[in-house]
Amino acid sequence: MAALASPVPHRPGAVSLFFVAKAAVFAAGFWTWLLILVVNGREPSGLHVLAGAGAVTTTLVAVVLGVRMALQHSAAERHAELKRLLVDISWNAFTAAGNAAGPGNVVPFPTAAEQPGPTARRSGDGD
Repeated sequence: MAALASPVPHRPGAVSLFFVAKAAVFAAGFWTWLLILVVNGREPSGLHVLAGAGAVTTTLVAVVLGVRMALQHSAAERHAELKRLLVDISWNAFTAAGNAAGPGNVVPFPTAAEQPGPTARRSGDGD
């Protein structure tokens, strides 16, 4: 029987990267437009303000989306590692219970029959 591969954790990718790249392309376009307006040497006008505002805004949007994507990727990796640790802990507890030399070595899971009633005394409560 082939070994089962562990599931791939959620990783933010294509959609987030698309929006980061789209914002970066728009930012490059606005910066180019602003550069062309400045090089032409005309008197500053509303177009200069529009190109500058667009360049700054789209650059900030690209940076914020890039940081958000990096944080999501980091959180997804931490979450996957936490899930792996929880599975390892539960598997180790399960195998330890099965490999115990005697019933006193491992704390058993409580069952309905073992729970004492309100008037029953536990064995080991000082006599």
